[in-house]
Amino acid sequence: MQIQRIQEVQQQKLFFEEEGYLIIEDLLSSQEIKKCQNEIESLHLQCKDFLDKNDPRKNHFQMEPFRKEENCDDELPILRKIERTRDLSEVFDQLAKHPHLVKAVQNLIGENLLLFRSTLMLKPAFHGSAHGLHQDSAYWPMEPPKLVTVSIAINDATTENGCFKIIPRSHKWGLREWGGIARRHDAPITDRDDVDPSDQVEVPLKAGSALLFHSLMVHGSGANLSPKPRNTALYAYFSSDVRYKPQSGKSMQRTFPVIAGLNGQTELTLTSEES
Repeated sequence: MQIQRIQEVQQQKLFFEEEGYLIIEDLLSSQEIKKCQNEIESLHLQCKDFLDKNDPRKNHFQMEPFRKEENCDDELPILRKIERTRDLSEVFDQLAKHPHLVKAVQNLIGENLLLFRSTLMLKPAFHGSAHGLHQDSAYWPMEPPKLVTVSIAINDATTENGCFKIIPRSHKWGLREWGGIARRHDAPITDRDDVDPSDQVEVPLKAGSALLFHSLMVHGSGANLSPKPRNTALYAYFSSDVRYKPQSGKSMQRTFPVIAGLNGQTELTLTSEES
């Protein structure tokens, strides 16, 4: 099966609803791509500073669990991901509001957009771990599970450096349990015996292009054993009819940034109906 690229805006929503994904080519300009690449370098330096000073913000940075020590640069941390990027970086805060991106997501789920997550997923050259097959909504306390995840390629994403792999139409399977995501390059991509890994389809992307997919879409990615990094700016959006439903013991309230709509509000606090 080949990944399809739908250009007509009128057809994109129907395609997304049926297939569970959408590709937006050339979302970012070459200048915007370079700005993001430079910002990722700055965030690595920021992480080192937080670690040296034992700053609590160090917890937003996750080290690559399967990094190879012989290939490590002692000057900078080898990172797997950076969470809450909109709080750490003006560049990635503004990227979440990029007008072309907002318009594309609104076309799929409506005018009122809230932001659930802002993250950088990093696959460092020679180090980047594989991501086992999973559904985002299996880990997110939001109901109904119909968020849109956006993955923007900051570098060219290829087979060699661990591009996304998806199972088209798997968003219709319903919610399942998946276990751990980060995996060694030689580990099975899933522990489930009811999922056929051969159903995966690779999604190579040029830098600046984006993959949008339903939060129930089954997806993963290969390891990066290549000399080139594969960095992705990842955002998850939801509409105002989605509710916050935390696990037992978690806070019953959570405040989310408003990206568009809702009469110009900048944020919205959701309270669990089970409180």
